[in-house]
Amino acid sequence: MQNIDITQLTIEIDVRCALKEDIGDGDVTAQLIPKEQISNATVITREKAIICGVLWFDEVFRQLDSTNVIITWHVKDGDCAQENQLLCTLKGPSRILLTGERSALNFLQFLSGIATRCRHYADLVQGTKVQLRDTRKTIPGLRLAEKYAVTQGGCHNHRWGLYDAFLVKENHIAACDNSIKKVVQRAREIASNKPIEVEVENLNELQEALETNVEMILLDNMSLDDMRQAVEITNGRAKLEASGGINETTLRAVAETGVDYIAIGTLTKDIKSIDLSMRFQTE
Repeated sequence: MQNIDITQLTIEIDVRCALKEDIGDGDVTAQLIPKEQISNATVITREKAIICGVLWFDEVFRQLDSTNVIITWHVKDGDCAQENQLLCTLKGPSRILLTGERSALNFLQFLSGIATRCRHYADLVQGTKVQLRDTRKTIPGLRLAEKYAVTQGGCHNHRWGLYDAFLVKENHIAACDNSIKKVVQRAREIASNKPIEVEVENLNELQEALETNVEMILLDNMSLDDMRQAVEITNGRAKLEASGGINETTLRAVAETGVDYIAIGTLTKDIKSIDLSMRFQTE
């Protein structure tokens, strides 16, 4: 499963939905300002952050006025910005800048929050071979944007949805006579070209999964000792991913067991947006 390559179409759709939600049939307050008035604006961050969302920010103003808003960036996605650092300057019609301000900042604040969280977690496992991967615990409608932000923070993407890979869990196995062999065989019959990952809860289930020559195995809520044994037993025959109850306190120890991946829902869940500010000055 590869990291996402975000497309312009995805960004356009995200922004179109946000502007429709916010503006509706028109920004009535912006109409108080003379149509011809021009303003300059600056965006700063009030806290240290990994920046993400530049393309969404730009797209907000492109959709509102594709010719008269000039944005000059002093950072790019993935950069580390310090407290009170200038991120960008804008110049354009005052109405347009005010109408787009909240939607543009919402994207930049939220995606930077994810990237910042991910950089923190990636730093915790620096020096190990493990890759930290996200989950499907994302806000409806913004999954691809969130997964892009994960990569800008130095972590990695798991499957994008239910369509691009099999993730066989306990209930799937139970529905196939409690047989890992049967469920894997059925998955290959359905879509032989899609990756298959099987969740196991103990070393006996691990052995059964290995016998199917499955590509990847998810170690669910295993102890550190069991994870180390799983790595030894597997001996490179499949990729191993740890999951379940892992937090920043236990993360390093799990990484040092030798697993290939760690799945962490926290990379995109309960995110604190970065505190940004846009300041205006009228010409």
